[in-house]
Amino acid sequence: MDTSEKLQKILARSGVGSRREIEAMISAGRIRVNDHVAHLGERVTAEADIRVDGHRVKVQSEESIPCRVIVYHKPEGEVVTRKDPEGRPTVYDRLPYLKGARWIAIGRLDINTSGLLMFTTDGELANRLMHPKYEVEREYAVRVFGEVTDAHIQKLRKGVKLEDGFAQFKKIKRQGGEGMNQWFHVTLTEGRNREVRRLWDSQGLTVSRLIRIRYGKQTLPKGLVQGGWVDLDMTDTNYFRELVQLPKLESAPVLSKDDKERQLKRARRANKGRKRS
Repeated sequence: MDTSEKLQKILARSGVGSRREIEAMISAGRIRVNDHVAHLGERVTAEADIRVDGHRVKVQSEESIPCRVIVYHKPEGEVVTRKDPEGRPTVYDRLPYLKGARWIAIGRLDINTSGLLMFTTDGELANRLMHPKYEVEREYAVRVFGEVTDAHIQKLRKGVKLEDGFAQFKKIKRQGGEGMNQWFHVTLTEGRNREVRRLWDSQGLTVSRLIRIRYGKQTLPKGLVQGGWVDLDMTDTNYFRELVQLPKLESAPVLSKDDKERQLKRARRANKGRKRS
């Protein structure tokens, strides 16, 4: 019986990063398996000696890592990377400490975008939720500078060709505004780099504010301050697992309304402390 798995899957599950990040590491020659440099698509067993930048990876089995998902309210000005060479603040600076696991971002938001960003300890869940195959909806509130005509909206719904392929908004809804600054809610089902901004740019229009307000059915929790996070309970975590065809959790910490309110209060206190310092 073949007990091997793809190297990317094992490393994602063990908290090294998302599959996309791991593939980049493999391509850069940063990962070794036993006595050779790893290659894309390589299959390994849990007993293999796997090293990233010379450091041995403690391989985790699927059963050993509890699946935890949190929602983070990202402010503008933070980057979605573990370490930034320019010294800018990163989203990981504010996340809760984990022992024996690692937070993996489910998608990205650029430095000038705020709003809902989810993290998980489960690399396979993160990978599937980001994969276009599953068509998980992302909804954004967008402030657009310029005169937006019905013709623009029709083109963006129908789709336009960008430098990395065809793209379109699944839904566009006007949300009001004044003068040359109009608000829209837009929905798409993939997360290409700066895709929302580039779609509007293709029509000669500029995005002056961008906030992600929904991922799947999960909306940005009311009362969650920027820089704060809250856990998803088992029901909501299982919604995402079922959405991407992963087995449901049979047991996980259950969060009551009081638990959630305590997490929101903790986030507000932490945010006030940062503003004073």
